[in-house]
Amino acid sequence: MSSRFVALIRTHHITSRKKVATLKKAADKLECHVLLRSGSYPGMMYCEGTEERVSEWIATVKRLRYKDYRLMARPQDSAMVEDCSQPKNTSGLEEVASVSEFGSRMERNGLREWYRKAMGYVQDDE
Repeated sequence: MSSRFVALIRTHHITSRKKVATLKKAADKLECHVLLRSGSYPGMMYCEGTEERVSEWIATVKRLRYKDYRLMARPQDSAMVEDCSQPKNTSGLEEVASVSEFGSRMERNGLREWYRKAMGYVQDDE
């Protein structure tokens, strides 16, 4: 079984439905699970899958040329992420409308501390 990798991206915003459709198509094709925070600032994207597929999904995001694109957490093995829950059995894209809902999803998946550090909400030593 391949290791599960996770990555986190922040952009200025995600409002283009055409770009969201492209992201959904890529998530389905690459069999990645993607959580997307769309609407106003900030746009946030979480992706999980195999290392190769997460890297390919990130390349797709880069090609869409989002304003203020930042790879907040490079693809890393989820086993290195403390308290990470079991891999998602689903692929595809889910959208949430708020940062708080995005954070709640990260917490439910055992990724709260990883997410908070990656976004710069807390320092590494806290």
